[in-house]
Amino acid sequence: MSFMKSIDISVIVPIMNEEESVSFMRDRVFEALEPLGRNFELIFVDDGSTDQSFPRLAKMAERDPRVVVLKFRRNAGQTAAMTAGIEFARGRLLVTLDGDLQNDPGDIPMMLEKIEEGYDLVVGWRIKRQDKWLSRKLPSMVANRLIGKVTGLPIRDNGCSLKVYRAEVIKKVPLYSDMHRFIPAMASPLGTRVAQVGVRHHARQFGESKYGLSRIYKVLLDLIAIKMILLFAQKPLSRFVGLALLSAFCALLAGWQVVFGSGASGSGSVMILTAVTMLFGSLSVFLILLGTVAAVVFERTPHMRPTWLDEG
Repeated sequence: MSFMKSIDISVIVPIMNEEESVSFMRDRVFEALEPLGRNFELIFVDDGSTDQSFPRLAKMAERDPRVVVLKFRRNAGQTAAMTAGIEFARGRLLVTLDGDLQNDPGDIPMMLEKIEEGYDLVVGWRIKRQDKWLSRKLPSMVANRLIGKVTGLPIRDNGCSLKVYRAEVIKKVPLYSDMHRFIPAMASPLGTRVAQVGVRHHARQFGESKYGLSRIYKVLLDLIAIKMILLFAQKPLSRFVGLALLSAFCALLAGWQVVFGSGASGSGSVMILTAVTMLFGSLSVFLILLGTVAAVVFERTPHMRPTWLDEG
C-alpha cells in the first residue's frame, strides 16, 4: 500500500490490437525508469482490442503491481483511452506515449529532467520521423503549421504522443473527440509553461497503423472547435459584442430609411436589409450568451470517468 501512495511517475500507454508490442513496451519502460530510483506505475489502456493484448496485459499486472491495466468494453478512440489513463494515474508527473514502440521510452528520463526545470508540459517532436511521407509526414507538416496559426501556439509536432505533464495541470484539461493532439493549446488558458524537445522515432515493428488520410477532416473539425473554445474561454463576451452593436446600428439606419427616407415608398431591398441586420444582431446576442455558457463549461467541466470503461 505504501507503494500506491508514493508514486512519482505514471506512464500512460493507450493500445489497440498491439499483442506483439505490449511485452516489449513494458520492458523498455522499466529499463528507462528503474535506474532513476523513483516509484512509477505503467498504465496500459486497452481501447477495445480484439486480439490477445488484454490477456497478455492482465498476466503482466498479476506478476508486477507496477503494471495497471484498464479495459474498454468497446473501441472509443485514442483520446478517450488517454483521458481514462490520466484520470486513473496517481503520479505527480504523467507521461503519455503510443503503444506501437515508435516512441522511444528511453527518451522519458531526459524529458523528466526538462520538466523539473520549471515547466508544466514537455512536448516531444520527432527528429527523424520513420513514417510514409505522403500519407503521414506531409499531412502532419501541414496540420502543424495550421494548428500553430489558429491556436497561436507554435508546437513543432502536435501529433507526437510522447509528452510529460504535471498532474495538477493535465487533470484540469477537458478532452474529447480526437483532441489529445491539441493538449498544449487546450492547456494554454491555464498559463501553462511549455517546453519542446527532440525525441527519437522508430519504424513500426509490429501490427498496422491505425491512422491514415481519413483523419484529416477530423483534425480540421477539432481545430475549429478548439479555436472557439479558446476564444470563449479568454473573453467570452467581447468576441461578439462588436458585431452585435454594428448590426444594431445598421438595422437602425435601414429602419430610418424605411420609415422616413426613400425606403418609405416601399423599397424591397431596404426592407430586406433591415430584416437581415436585425436577424444578424439577434444571432450575435445569442452567440454572446452561448459563449458565456461555453466559458462556464470550460472552467467547471468535471473530469468524469468514461462510461465505456470495463469495471470488471
